[in-house]
Amino acid sequence: MPYFSFDLVIGSEYKNQGGLILEDLDLASDRAEQLANELCVVMPELKAKGCAVRVTDSDNKELYRTPLDPIPAWKRPPLVAPGQSTPIGGQA
Repeated sequence: MPYFSFDLVIGSEYKNQGGLILEDLDLASDRAEQLANELCVVMPELKAKGCAVRVTDSDNKELYRTPLDPIPAWKRPPLVAPGQSTPIGGQA
């Protein structure tokens, strides 16, 4: 199983938040999302600074990044089910 590292990204600075051996990138990206949520709670001032959590592999190659302040739901495009043309729960 691969080893993934997690960094807090503040501008061009990377602050190591630790690492985990996980089954795959899907689990690592889920853990990055959890870490971003936790950091928002304990360090809310980072949300307004455009900070993120990134996931890297053992070669320090960035594989995934998630912002601490994700796009608000009202700014996201509506979800459309595969094979459908109207948004889920609404009209086009």
